[in-house]
Amino acid sequence: MSTQTIGSMVLEVDGQGDALVMLHGLGGTSNTFFPQMSLLASRLRVIRPDLPGSGRSSLSGPLSIQGLTVDVVGTVRALGIERAHLAGHSLGAIVCFHVAVRYPALVASLALFGPLLAPPETARRAIRERAAAVRVGGMQSTADTIVQASLSAETRANRPVVAALVREMLMRQNAEGYARTCEALAEATAAEVRDVKCPTLLVTGDEDPIAPPTTVRAIGDRMSDARTVVLSRCGHWTTLERPQDVNAALRDFYFGRSVAVGTQRARARYASRAS
Repeated sequence: MSTQTIGSMVLEVDGQGDALVMLHGLGGTSNTFFPQMSLLASRLRVIRPDLPGSGRSSLSGPLSIQGLTVDVVGTVRALGIERAHLAGHSLGAIVCFHVAVRYPALVASLALFGPLLAPPETARRAIRERAAAVRVGGMQSTADTIVQASLSAETRANRPVVAALVREMLMRQNAEGYARTCEALAEATAAEVRDVKCPTLLVTGDEDPIAPPTTVRAIGDRMSDARTVVLSRCGHWTTLERPQDVNAALRDFYFGRSVAVGTQRARARYASRAS
């Protein structure tokens, strides 16, 4: 594993092979995908950035989804990558959708967790209020609220280490960086997913309040080559709450259907199983 800094972003690079860029969500870091690394880095070159203003990455100005999209594409090109698989969680999934629509030749596939296109109008005010709250009071209260609201009941009751990890990632965020990321999310516009032609895996939890199964299935129905997987007893932090199930879905998506190679036979086999 190597740690690199490109522009304002600190990123971790593991493995060799076709490139896979993994983008965390609001309050996350590259560690959002740590449980998937033993599977993925054995056959892919995995790049996990901390997005600007999150984790170890610096903050130099206002944030927006369009700006994050440009930052991600610039980082990929700086690494000499002409085509990459993209994976994203929550806000990271929004960025992935925008990259796939604006730069289709760059994107080989999408694997998205707790995916949404943009917050519903009813949620935007609450997200802006959260930004104001962390600027005044720091991250602790917000971290505690998110742990209670976004993890499944089973995770909270029986997987305290997962709850602690989510809380710790949130607690360690720079409050101003988190606030600006909230503001970027509150202003997000939906990408036109009908224009996404690459193979896509959509994964959510049956207790995800942010990306509920009905919403995620509706996204998949608008796409030409998408499969939706719903994990039981799982909230919004899918990669951490149900790592074995997530890894099984990724193994089938990337390796069972040979998506890294992109053969027509594999595409036909996968499409026949897509929901």
